[in-house]
Amino acid sequence: MASKGLQSFSRSLKTLRAFTSSSKDPLTQCLAPRLSRSMATETSMPSQISREYDPTFFQTATDPAFELQVLTTIYKFPTMEPLRFESYASKHLHLPLRRDILHRAVIFEGDFTRQGTASTKTRWEVHGSHRKIRPQKGMGSARLGTKQSPMLKGGGKSFGPHPRDFATALPKKMYDLAWRTALSWRYRRGELIVCEDGMDIEHPYGRFVKQIFDHNHWGKADGRSLVITGDFKENLHTAMQEAGEDGRVQTVREVDVKDLLELGRVIIEKRALDEILAEHQSDLVSKVRSAV
Repeated sequence: MASKGLQSFSRSLKTLRAFTSSSKDPLTQCLAPRLSRSMATETSMPSQISREYDPTFFQTATDPAFELQVLTTIYKFPTMEPLRFESYASKHLHLPLRRDILHRAVIFEGDFTRQGTASTKTRWEVHGSHRKIRPQKGMGSARLGTKQSPMLKGGGKSFGPHPRDFATALPKKMYDLAWRTALSWRYRRGELIVCEDGMDIEHPYGRFVKQIFDHNHWGKADGRSLVITGDFKENLHTAMQEAGEDGRVQTVREVDVKDLLELGRVIIEKRALDEILAEHQSDLVSKVRSAV
C-alpha cells in the first residue's frame, strides 16, 4: 500500500512539474502582458458613449428628408490659408465610384464635340460628262465606263464619308449623376481643393503661379492641376498660359466631366462648385418633389 501511495505521489509531482514548466513558456510570458495592456486604458470614456440611447435616431436616418453632410475646408488663394468649414450634402460630394456612368458621360461628351463635316463626292456628283470614255472592245485596253468612275483619278469616292451627326443620347439624370460622381471621386481622394471666391493673383506672370504650384506640390511633377473659376480672371488666366506645363485654368462654363477626371487634382472656386452642384442635380430634385 505504501508503494502504491508513493507511485501516485510521484505521478502527481511529475504533473505539477510539467504544469510549472509550461507556465514558464516564453510565448505565454510575452503574450500575457500585451493582452492585459491592450485591454486596459488610461483615458476616460467619451461623453458621447455615456449618453442614453435615443430610439428616434433610426427613424430620423430613414426619413427621406434626412440627408448626411460632409465637411470641406475653404482655403484662401493663393496663400492657401484655411478659413472655415463648409458642409455639403453627401449626395453631392460623397457618392460611390461608378466607372460605368463616368465612361458613358465621357463618351457622350466626346461624341458631342465631333463635327461630322467630312464629305466626299460620289460618281454621280463629280462634274463632267457621263459618256463612255472609250469603246468597249477593239482598243486593247480595259473596259471602262465614265470618267467619274472610282477607279480613275479624279473620279468619285466609293463609300466615302458624308456629313452626319455623331452625337449619342444620354439621359440628363445620368449625366448629372456623372458630374457629382466625378466631384465625389476627387473629394474622397483628397484632390478637390475648394478656395474662397475671388481666386486671382496680383501680377500676370507665370513665375508666380509656378512658385505657388511648386510650393503646394500641384505642378507637373505631381500630376498637374486644373483650376476652375466662376468667371474670367485676367491675371490668373494670363499667368497660367505661361505656366501651361503645370496645369490649366478654365471657367465653370468651359469644364466638363472629362476635365474633372483628366489631371491630378481640381482647384475650384467655391462659387464655381456651388454653380456646378446647383445645375447638375436633376435626379435629386425629382425625388424631393415626389416625396413632398
